[in-house]
Amino acid sequence: MKKRSKIIPIVTITTMMSSLAIACSNQPAAPADSGKGNTSTPAAATTYPMKTDKTLTYWAELTGNAVGIKSSLGEMPFFQEWQKKTGVPLKFTSPVANQAKEGLNVLLASGELPDMIEYNWLNFPGGPEKAIKDGYILKLNDLIDKHAPNLKKYLKEHPEVDKMVKTDEGNYFAFPFIRGDEYLKVFQGPIVRKDWLDELGLPVPTTIDEWYTVLKAFKEKKGAAAPLSFFSVPRPLEQVYNGAFIGAYGVNRLFYQENGQIKFGPAEPQYKEFLATFRKWYAEGLIDKNIATVDSKTLDANLASNATGATIGNTGGGIGKWMPILTAKDPKAKLVAAPYPVLKKGDTPRFGQKDPAFAPGGMVAITANSKNAELAAKLLDYGYSEEGHMFFNFGTEGVSYKMENGYPKYTDLLMNNPDKLAPAQAMSLHIRANYNGPFVQDKRYIEQYLTMPEQKDAITIWQKTDVDKYGLPPITATPAESTELAKIMTDVNTLVDEMTLKIILGNEPLENFDKYMAKLKTLNLDRAIQIQKAALDRYNKR
Repeated sequence: MKKRSKIIPIVTITTMMSSLAIACSNQPAAPADSGKGNTSTPAAATTYPMKTDKTLTYWAELTGNAVGIKSSLGEMPFFQEWQKKTGVPLKFTSPVANQAKEGLNVLLASGELPDMIEYNWLNFPGGPEKAIKDGYILKLNDLIDKHAPNLKKYLKEHPEVDKMVKTDEGNYFAFPFIRGDEYLKVFQGPIVRKDWLDELGLPVPTTIDEWYTVLKAFKEKKGAAAPLSFFSVPRPLEQVYNGAFIGAYGVNRLFYQENGQIKFGPAEPQYKEFLATFRKWYAEGLIDKNIATVDSKTLDANLASNATGATIGNTGGGIGKWMPILTAKDPKAKLVAAPYPVLKKGDTPRFGQKDPAFAPGGMVAITANSKNAELAAKLLDYGYSEEGHMFFNFGTEGVSYKMENGYPKYTDLLMNNPDKLAPAQAMSLHIRANYNGPFVQDKRYIEQYLTMPEQKDAITIWQKTDVDKYGLPPITATPAESTELAKIMTDVNTLVDEMTLKIILGNEPLENFDKYMAKLKTLNLDRAIQIQKAALDRYNKR
C-alpha cells in the first residue's frame, strides 16, 4: 500500500442520479487483485487499544439528531470514547448540515483529503468504481484482507451481504453499514386511528375496498377534513410510491423485477387503476386536498386536530411521535399499523418499504492519498469486532447500558434523559445504532427504541410482503450507463410526477393516461430498462 493514487481535483460534480435510478456504478478495468478468491495469509486480530503516535483525519456529516446539541463530532461522547477504545486519535471535520453532497464536492475539488470520508458512495457520479478510478478513494480488497479480519469474517459468513458491498468487478470500496436482522429493515407503512375504527365498528382495513369504507366513515362520521394525509415534501406521493396503496395493483413507482424481466411501475397498465382509485378518493374528499404539499408540520397538525385519521409513517418518527401528541388531548386515542393494502382479501402485498441489509448511508472510504491507510483500516475494523459491536450499538457499559440477564439494556441517560433530550437525540450522542455507520446494527437496539407495543407490532405487520421477490437488489450501473440513465430518468420522472398529480387532482382526464404512455415510450424508457437489466445480470454474477 505504499504507492498512492494521485488526487485529481475536480471543479464540480454535476451529474447526479435521480432518486429512482440507483446511482452506483462500475469501471470495467478491474485490477488483478479483484478480491475474488484471494488466498493470502489471514490477518492477525488487532489488539485494541492500539499504540500509535499518528492522528487520523475523518470527514463526516453531523447526524440530524445531534444538530443544535453538539457543534462537532469531536464533542460527542461516542466519538471521544471511540478514540480511547481504539487508541487512535482523530481530527474531525463536517459539512454544513444537510449539505453533505455539496460539501463533498468542495472537499474533492480542494485535493486536500482526510484519511477517511463517511458518505453514501453509491451516490458518487459514476459510482464507487469511478471514485476509485479517479483517484479519490482506495480499492480496499488488500486492506480488508490483511488488516480487517473482523469485517472479512462477517462477509465470509454472510455471502449475500458480501455480494452487496462490492462493485461488479469485485472491488470493496468502503467499510459498510449493515442491518444485522430482518427486523431492522422494515420501519414504514400505513397507520390508522384504531380508536376511531372501534367506535365505528370497523376492522383494520386490509383491502382497497375496506380502505374506501374506512376513509368515507372518517369523513362523514368523524368529521375528518383530510381522512388520509401523508408527507409529500420534497416529492409528492413519495411514501405511497414505496408500495402503500399503489402496491395493491401489483406495481410500485420504481423499477422492479417479475419473471426475470425488469419493469417500471408507471409504464404498466395497472398504474392507471391506481390513478383511477386515488382520483376518485380525492374527488370525494377522502385524501388531503393539499396532498402535493403536505410537510411534517402540516401532517402533525392534521393528526393532532383530528383532521386526519390515516397516514403513512415510520415506527419511530411516526407512531412514536404522534401517539404522545394524540393521547395528551384524548387518552383513548390509538394509532396502529395496517397491512399494506391488496385488492383481494388474503393476498400477500407485492411491495412495501424494506431496506436491504447493506444500507446506503454511513459507509466509510479510505482516501487514496492517505498515508495511514493500514491504521485507518484497523480503526474501522473495530466496529465489526465483538467489543466494537457492543460499543457501536450500546455505547459504554455502566454509562449508556447495563447488562441485565445477558441483555444490554439502555440506561435512563438514553431512555429518560436528565437533560430532557428525546431518546433519539440522547442515543445519537452515545451510540450509533440509531443512525448509519461502519458496523453491524443489532436487533436489540430497535427492541428498546420502540417502546410502545403498537410500534413493535407495526414492524411485524409491515414485514408481510413479497418485496424480496419483486424488489431490486442494490444493483449498479457502469459510469457510462449511469450518465445515460440519469438523463433518461430525469425526463421520465418529470413526466410521471406531473401526469400522476394532474390525473389524481382532476386537472387531466383519466383517459389521457394512454397519451402519457405513448409519450413515455419516446423518452427512451426501454433503454433505461435495458440498463437496469444489464446491471441486474451483472449483480447476479457477482
